[in-house]
Amino acid sequence: MTWLGIQHFSAFVLACIALNLTPGLDTFYVLTRSGREGRAVGVAAALGTNAGNIVHTLAATLGISAILMASSLAFAALKYLGAAYLLWIGLRMLFARAGEHQPSKTIGKGVAASFRQGLLTNVLNPKVAMFFLAFLPQFVSMEAAHPQLGMMVLGLTLLCTGTTWSLVLALLGGKFHHLLQTRPRVRQWMDRACGTVLLGFGLKLALQTKQ
Repeated sequence: MTWLGIQHFSAFVLACIALNLTPGLDTFYVLTRSGREGRAVGVAAALGTNAGNIVHTLAATLGISAILMASSLAFAALKYLGAAYLLWIGLRMLFARAGEHQPSKTIGKGVAASFRQGLLTNVLNPKVAMFFLAFLPQFVSMEAAHPQLGMMVLGLTLLCTGTTWSLVLALLGGKFHHLLQTRPRVRQWMDRACGTVLLGFGLKLALQTKQ
């Protein structure tokens, strides 16, 4: 991979795995959706959150993420938009009625909504964009013939490890789905707990700075 400028690829893969195993918003979102609405919805959530990483990889490669780092206005706009979206999802879950997530009402809609929400929660997080901008170039020599392609390869590598782990989480969360189906009160309390956590993520994002 010399012509791509990729350096210390093995170390990069290990770093990706360590990052994937660190619990965060994506981990929580995938487990929540699979537990509430089943394995298929969880898989859609996993694919959605990781599809967001494709956007961040392209943005870092093309230099778009640099605008967020340089412009306080652009950073704040994306930050508050992402925070508002998380708060909206959290409030919906917090005040959801017990019978609102029956399988008959989520088949066909749950999968698409889960993918879309996963994608947006990832893309609308400026911290993730800045992470890609700061992380990927550390493993690519800018003096190589095609450093941009090297960054794309690294981004896709991170996408592969992240998607693999997210799918594992979706399958694990799906194990609890049948239990929650037969216990509506448990499902309702889970919705409230998850909604509260998402509100926390939203507030945390709103209060974040570029440093």
